[in-house]
Amino acid sequence: MKLIERTDYLNKMISVIGTPDIKVITGVRRCGKSKLLEAFISYIKKTNDNANFIHINFNLPEYEELAEHKALYNYINSKYKENADNFIFIDEIQMCSDFEKAINGLHASEKYDIYITGSNAFLLSSDLATLFTGRTFEIKVYPFSFAEYVRYFGYSDIYAAFDKYAIEGGMSGSYVYKDQEAKYDYIAEVFNTLIVRDIRSKYKIRNTALMDRLSDFLMDNISNLTSARSIAETFNSNKDNINHKTIGTYMQYLCNAFAFYKIRRYDIKGKKYLSSNEKYYLSDHSFRYAKLGTKNMDHGRILENIIAIELLRRGYEVYAGVLYKKEIDFVAIKRNEKVYIQVSDNISDEKTFEREVKPLLSIQDAYPKILIARTRHDAYQYEGIKIIDIADWLIE
Repeated sequence: MKLIERTDYLNKMISVIGTPDIKVITGVRRCGKSKLLEAFISYIKKTNDNANFIHINFNLPEYEELAEHKALYNYINSKYKENADNFIFIDEIQMCSDFEKAINGLHASEKYDIYITGSNAFLLSSDLATLFTGRTFEIKVYPFSFAEYVRYFGYSDIYAAFDKYAIEGGMSGSYVYKDQEAKYDYIAEVFNTLIVRDIRSKYKIRNTALMDRLSDFLMDNISNLTSARSIAETFNSNKDNINHKTIGTYMQYLCNAFAFYKIRRYDIKGKKYLSSNEKYYLSDHSFRYAKLGTKNMDHGRILENIIAIELLRRGYEVYAGVLYKKEIDFVAIKRNEKVYIQVSDNISDEKTFEREVKPLLSIQDAYPKILIARTRHDAYQYEGIKIIDIADWLIE
């Protein structure tokens, strides 16, 4: 399989070399965590002649004997070298029973620079503080961005490239398949076998049919305001008897495993976060097509999903904006930076254009306002609002 350097992630890892943190690489299954770790190891080999590498990949049978925390701990200490920079790299750490005991012990010795990846259902962002007594530094990895997709295939026409990316998505493991149906078969298998199975395994879920039904529902309703209670009411309208608390718990499991990302609502005028209703976006939009088919393409929702994940990828806190009962697709915040974003598939119709810019024009503060759409021409300004094609914005 062809590889490209994922520069942003690699630079983030390089920036924390030598810090006392436990570096934890997280992200949806098959998004490239292991390949990133390999690229990082290659970088250190080129730049540090004094490095001692202790690399364990639990996917490989030769490391089966280390799948117990004491064996892992003793093996790593046996590989330690005095007067060297000792690096630990462990792939699929969850395959070692009580792995956190080994990692905490190694970290407490203050002799190692530690980097780990693992199955999302067993190594969740929400669990890190509980699992590891030492400080952790999380490197959040996402499926291929559009910019990475363009670099991977070497496209020069980014507008044509985006048409393909909108269909194929960012799960790079699917790129080796020539046929689109084969690509979707791979992507569906990632979701079914590697994501949902992991969740079921960790949380001992008995109502597997409900989990499948819920994930399909959330895929079909990306970008719609929703809640556990409203979903339970929808399901129960078919004479089911499902508790909204169970739905809420299952939704949290799906988010913990990076299958979906929850976006809360933000009252722009009141400058406060709202607790009622949220929006859910897929970690990669291709999951929707692979699981539900392409009969209802619903381009507007897919574009919105792509923008939501790109904003997260760029390090923003992302919210759905509310102003005087008007909806602003995204309020993106990073430190003192804030930007308001509307997303539309097609704004060539005057009424559609007016509908999309109206909420942005209602915002009184001076933060940037952007309308992202499929314009296929250069960016321009309209009453202080930047109008830009989605492919151009994603490449920026």
